[in-house]
Amino acid sequence: MIADLMKESEDRMGKAVESLREDLMGLRTGRASPALVERLRVEYYGTPTPLNQMAAISAPEPRLLVIRPWDPSSIGDIEKALLKSDLGLTPNSDGVVIRLPIPRLTEERRRDLSKLVGRRVEEGHIAVRNIRRDQQEELRDYEKEKLITEDDFHRGRDRLQEIHDKYVEIMDDIGRAKQQEIMEV
Repeated sequence: MIADLMKESEDRMGKAVESLREDLMGLRTGRASPALVERLRVEYYGTPTPLNQMAAISAPEPRLLVIRPWDPSSIGDIEKALLKSDLGLTPNSDGVVIRLPIPRLTEERRRDLSKLVGRRVEEGHIAVRNIRRDQQEELRDYEKEKLITEDDFHRGRDRLQEIHDKYVEIMDDIGRAKQQEIMEV
């Protein structure tokens, strides 16, 4: 019973780490990457839709993204979403494709992006702490229902803390690597 709870905790915390990893892939580092915009939500017929479900995204040059919508009437919606995003990029459209030039990052923008990475990592920490809290409540319930002993509860809580610490460290490592990548000139 406790082993199942620990396995579930590991799975959920692993998903939180993957979510952080995907989220940070979307932060620009000075090179054009389709991951930068593919998860951007575009208001399409009243429904927020990920950009990668509406268009083909490619990086033909190191400093240029090309977005080719499958429905040409959605170009305006895509441009609005790009302008509203926190990417700081200005789209150029010719009515068929959207070109998104990626300018060199200034030192100030690098620091801003580095802070954003820190905030995203902290959000990941919060997710992992929430998972730990939920699982501790589950352990408490098991103890109250006399399904486990008090000693089992304390061992389970300690094991949960170890799992929590492991995943927080993984998130910190991912964040440090991304910050280092951003600060490279």
